[in-house]
Amino acid sequence: MNKSSFLDGQLLIAMPGMGDTRFDRSVIYMCAHSEQGAMGIIINKTAPMMRFGDLISQLDLAPGDEDMAPPPDLMDMPVLFGGPVEQERGFVLHTTDYFTADSSLPVAENIALTATIDILRAMAKGKGPQRAMLALGYAGWAPGQLENEIQHNGWLTCAADEELLFGLDYDERYAAALRKLKIDPGMLSSDAGHA
Repeated sequence: MNKSSFLDGQLLIAMPGMGDTRFDRSVIYMCAHSEQGAMGIIINKTAPMMRFGDLISQLDLAPGDEDMAPPPDLMDMPVLFGGPVEQERGFVLHTTDYFTADSSLPVAENIALTATIDILRAMAKGKGPQRAMLALGYAGWAPGQLENEIQHNGWLTCAADEELLFGLDYDERYAAALRKLKIDPGMLSSDAGHA
């Protein structure tokens, strides 16, 4: 595969009838894709009853820290179900106005992924990225597995944009991603056609 065929910074959109309920109607932002495999974050499914404020409390990030006064909308930000792999591990997908050379992975021109507790502290102190989403877990594929799933009509791919990533409600992202491909969600079939 040449570098241009990798899907870093792209969206995967689950096709109906994929057969894996964990990914039903999922939109996945691809963070890393190479010959060694692939990794992405589901961006349209929230973790049940989990908010940023709950995570701050569970991790005990603010004991005696006067600088930490997160705004209420941040404390209420839902935590996403990022995928079925390492569901106890947190990932922040964010704009690159926050970037740490040793812990942030650049994904696209203005998007990065950080998986350290420092970004949560920065966000709680109002020093984090302008736009971010927090996820527990990720979606991962072994070498060649994702390409095989795409070839067998499991996924559609399309370009990502910041508005779809951070501006839309989570439940609007599946239909919005399909609209980017000029597809009406009601017209999708789980049956693959072959000419």
